[in-house]
Amino acid sequence: MDRARRSLILGTAALPAALGAARAARAQAPDVGYVPTPEPVALAMLKLAGVGPRDVVYDLGSGDGRIAILAARRHGARAVGVEIDPARVAEARRAAARARVDDRVRFVAGDLFEQDLSPATVVTLYLLPRLNLRLRPTLLALAPGTRIVSHGFDMGDWPPERVQTVRDRPIYRWTVPPPAAG
Repeated sequence: MDRARRSLILGTAALPAALGAARAARAQAPDVGYVPTPEPVALAMLKLAGVGPRDVVYDLGSGDGRIAILAARRHGARAVGVEIDPARVAEARRAAARARVDDRVRFVAGDLFEQDLSPATVVTLYLLPRLNLRLRPTLLALAPGTRIVSHGFDMGDWPPERVQTVRDRPIYRWTVPPPAAG
C-alpha cells in the first residue's frame, strides 16, 4: 500500500476519536460566563437559606468557590462546589486551603446538570433564567425541606417563599415541598 493511501486510511480511522474529543470539549463549555457573587450577597444568600453546621451546601456554578468556602468558614457547614471550568476548580481548591476549610469543602469539575445533588440540604446558584428552569425538575426532586437560594434569577412560575434585595440584587429562596399526594 502506498504511503498516501495508508495516511488517508489512518487519518480516517482517527476521525471518530477526534470528533468525540471535539464533542466532549463542546459539552463541557460553560453555559454562562463567570460573574462572581459579591461577598455581601453570598453572605446574605447563606443567611436567607438558614445554613448551619448540620447542612450540606451545594453551590452550582461555584466559580472561585466563595459561597462554599463561606458556608464552611462562617456557618460550619460542609459544602460541595460544582464548576465546569477546571481552572476555576483549581482556584477554588487553593482558596479553600488558604481559608483552612478544605477538610469540609470539596470542588467537583463537572456539569451541574449531571451532578448527584441528593446529599444537599441547601443549593445555591447564580445562573441564567433558562438554566434555573432547566434545573428546576432536579431541584424539586430533592428531599423535602431542601432549601434553594438563587442570586439574581427566579424559577419561573414556582413562586419563592422569600425575596430579599442586597446591593440592588434580588435573592430568592424556595423550600422543596413534600411530594404531592396522588
